[in-house]
Amino acid sequence: MKIKSTFIRHDSDDETMLIPTGNESFSGLVRGNKTMGAIIDLLAEDTTEDAVVKAMMDKYDAPEDKIRADVCKVIESLKQVGALDD
Repeated sequence: MKIKSTFIRHDSDDETMLIPTGNESFSGLVRGNKTMGAIIDLLAEDTTEDAVVKAMMDKYDAPEDKIRADVCKVIESLKQVGALDD
């Protein structure tokens, strides 16, 4: 899975936003913190949920279950707005 090329990322202070362009059915924006931004960075290339979790565990000192929950939440949000190519 990876972020569709029709979505662009924008960072502002401590906030990350993902904005659709072109012919997407979703016309809002997805807002989140720097953790979401790190997950979106990892989703710029085709990857798996497990690979994202592992990369986040390498980057952050947190329990695996917490990181996995955060990754799952972001991925689910991105799927709901159609921002991911499976």
